[in-house]
Amino acid sequence: MDIRRLKSFIVIVDSGSITRAADLLHIAQPALSQQLAALEEHFGHKLLIRSQQGVSMTDAGHAVYRHAQIILRQMEQAQADASAAGNSLAGRVSVGLVPFSSAATLSVDLLAETRKRHPGILLHLTESVGQTYSQMIMNGRLEMALLHGTGPIKGVRFEPILSEEFFLVAHRDFAIEADAKPVPVNTLDGIPLLLPPAYNFVRRAVDTAFTRTRTNLKVVAEVEIVRTLARAVGSGLGATIMPKAIADRIVSESSEPLICRLVSPRIEETLSLCVSDQNPLSEPALAVRDILLELTARLKG
Repeated sequence: MDIRRLKSFIVIVDSGSITRAADLLHIAQPALSQQLAALEEHFGHKLLIRSQQGVSMTDAGHAVYRHAQIILRQMEQAQADASAAGNSLAGRVSVGLVPFSSAATLSVDLLAETRKRHPGILLHLTESVGQTYSQMIMNGRLEMALLHGTGPIKGVRFEPILSEEFFLVAHRDFAIEADAKPVPVNTLDGIPLLLPPAYNFVRRAVDTAFTRTRTNLKVVAEVEIVRTLARAVGSGLGATIMPKAIADRIVSESSEPLICRLVSPRIEETLSLCVSDQNPLSEPALAVRDILLELTARLKG
């Protein structure tokens, strides 16, 4: 098995097209097609289906893609271990931090602590609303992630870390009193809200709370960028309901008078550390995991 074929296969899948992959790899398209054909012959299965829209993986393709990610990461780690033999930990570690959560507030601290303790580790951080982190872990694209939920999902293991309470954040123009008491959800009927898209865990938690209380949820915009959300709430374009860490960030970044109150019935989501239940973490990944758990322990405090 030529490991270059596995690399090429990953690029084809990630780019969605053999033509685009050939450009990225700087090789001729016929040569890349031959590599793919050789790979399919080796495994005895068709791995990709070609169409006018690009390529899509077969079931066998999904299996090979997942193992290819793991094999290449192990090869990179072997090279790093050989280069750093007898010295400090080294290698690439990929971590997903789910946006709109306490996890998103840890990225800089995680970078700083990793650089301080293990300068040989190359930390790859991902913060994306549109990608399913558990699937990326199963595919080998991520080694661990802090995400909402507790599973169970076959192929990954969840370790609950903390529970996040949700707060309403609104401009004072919305005439919501600055009170220490929680805001009843049914008093928010029709209030213009700025929230993440429907597939996001935060949005689903808010949707569920409004449905259970038979309250009209009026979403006037779907925003995936926290900085934009903070500016929009500060401008009075709409209110939002977010986990406490994000609500606090919106308030701290705004120069406008904002109201921040817990909602009732309580809305909350569990933040969990998610890892593969099939592939053990490398030594560098275990070191990063320890740092991540230390940082989340501070959030509990």
